[in-house]
Amino acid sequence: MNGMRELNRDFGFPWQPDDGRGGYANPILFADYSDPDVIRVGDDFWMTASSFNCTPALPILHSRDLVNWSLVGHAVKNLPDPSYSQVRAGCGVWAPAIRFHAGRYWIFFPMPDEGIYVVTAPDPRGPWTDPHLLQAGIGLIDPCPLWDDDGRAYLIFAYADSRTGVKHKLDVREMDPAARHLVGPPHTIFNDPVNHPTAEGPKFYKRGGWYYVFAPAGGVATGWQLALRSRHVLGPYEHRIVLAQGNTPINGPHQGALVHTPVGENWFIHFQELLPYGRIVHLQPVTWTDGWPLIGRRSGQTHIGEPVQTDRKPVVLTDPPCAPASSDRFDSADATSGELAKQWQWHANHQLEWSSLTARPGWLRLRAMPVHPTDLSLTPHLLLQKFPAASFQLQTRIQLATPDTGGGIVVIGLDSAALLLHRHANGNEVSLHLDNQKPSLASVTTDSIDLRVTVQNGGKCSFACRTEADWIQSPQIFQAKEGKWIGAKIGLLAAAESSGRFADFQYFQFAPAGR
Repeated sequence: MNGMRELNRDFGFPWQPDDGRGGYANPILFADYSDPDVIRVGDDFWMTASSFNCTPALPILHSRDLVNWSLVGHAVKNLPDPSYSQVRAGCGVWAPAIRFHAGRYWIFFPMPDEGIYVVTAPDPRGPWTDPHLLQAGIGLIDPCPLWDDDGRAYLIFAYADSRTGVKHKLDVREMDPAARHLVGPPHTIFNDPVNHPTAEGPKFYKRGGWYYVFAPAGGVATGWQLALRSRHVLGPYEHRIVLAQGNTPINGPHQGALVHTPVGENWFIHFQELLPYGRIVHLQPVTWTDGWPLIGRRSGQTHIGEPVQTDRKPVVLTDPPCAPASSDRFDSADATSGELAKQWQWHANHQLEWSSLTARPGWLRLRAMPVHPTDLSLTPHLLLQKFPAASFQLQTRIQLATPDTGGGIVVIGLDSAALLLHRHANGNEVSLHLDNQKPSLASVTTDSIDLRVTVQNGGKCSFACRTEADWIQSPQIFQAKEGKWIGAKIGLLAAAESSGRFADFQYFQFAPAGR
């Protein structure tokens, strides 16, 4: 059963999960926050997620009610390896774990070609320490720590099939409590490739004298959630399936986090792969019976839950309806400080001089640089955002003040498209870069123009431009596709073969599709 079925519902921009009457509808985030992990500290909930090759990395989101989330920062500015100055699609930061211990926030994250790293902070909004390499190694993924009551610490992790040929084994190693190094050999606590292939994404908990591991199995698009439990940290563990798709349109459902509220409720946050949008985030109630969790709503199978599509909100402090920011006028408080708004990410390790909010106040200036000659998505200096809904419209105004410069809107994934204004010595032109073709859309006499892309359900993109008259619509329709382990992205590009050139953007405005 394909997750695209869920698009029969209206997930247009702005998608708002809070119904305003004490209930919510899944997904709580219609955006690509892959591999989410969540903790509660006091009355606050904090989420982080995978970011792969994009920077800044490790997004930090905040909520008071588990339904309404805002993006408050990132834990890592650039990835700790110089090779990420180029786009390494599918590499970089994989599934992280966030925890609060000894008065500090900790994030453990894997880079499958380098090893397992740790960053810490006194406040999740930062500043965060530079990444510390806890354990070097290829193919080590999805780490999660547990500090036990006796002062000892442990780390559970999985293995990347693409690097090791192993995809169904979960190992635990003892860890220095300060998380500076691992201690002793790994202990395999789960390995059942016949019944539960592709076991990964483990999250480690202790509750009522039991050690629990929540882990998805069976694969991202078609798998299920396992719970493992043992009286001893190194096992042996017994296990059962506690959440599966069942008769719902929520495929996967894949890895996430168990969260306890101040009044004792239990909730589970997980993702669903919904291509081309990436991995969107859902919230499920959790009930406990005889020391085992059941996630979602009880199905026809006694111990296995099914995902809910709607439910009452958790009994916690109430947040006003909100979602991670998307539109940008380039004149916010962040802009006055010279910092890009938090929803923006580059497609590789970035440099400060790639953009400026102060060179022309109220505008974003992007430095124009060469693009990848054959694959636009391999260009590092793309400034991008996640798709914020199933359908939406995005509009920007660009001005080119330097000759032999191009710039405009890009949609990036396994296939890519760009609607660009080009300033040439013999005149200006708007063209659509699509499938290695560059059909001209309009010749213009001005160096300033409005550009627009409309995205319909399923990721069908149509492009248009306008000077002062009516919109000129491109006849070509582009089908957006996901990237490598990541959802399609939309953003801005400035391109030139010579140095000293730039493009200015006045705004980046989302609206409902067709508006």
